[in-house]
Amino acid sequence: QVQLVESGGGLVQPGGSLRLSCAASVSIFSINRMGWYRQAPGKQRELVAVIFSNGHTDYADDVKGRFTISKDNAKYTVYLQMNNLKPEDTAVYYCYAVPMMRTYWGQGTQVTVSS
Repeated sequence: QVQLVESGGGLVQPGGSLRLSCAASVSIFSINRMGWYRQAPGKQRELVAVIFSNGHTDYADDVKGRFTISKDNAKYTVYLQMNNLKPEDTAVYYCYAVPMMRTYWGQGTQVTVSS
């Protein structure tokens, strides 16, 4: 079992920044992949960013150059640094982890970008 707890969401103005954190209940050193999805009202959940156990990262096209995913193995934590936020980034952001064949999810954290 892997428990994931997100934090760091909130209300920010367009152009602002937020850093999301995802704290795992177990070591993340060897977890195959972890990352972030988001779901806006009335839309399907979409992949935002992923980080693999070897440190390789990948991003959705609309966040490339603005978002950065990273991890701290010693703190069992994955981060999502979000810069130059836009209103269309407004969504609930979910952390996920895939250690083997099963996917674990966090409870989600709301990010609202509005003036």
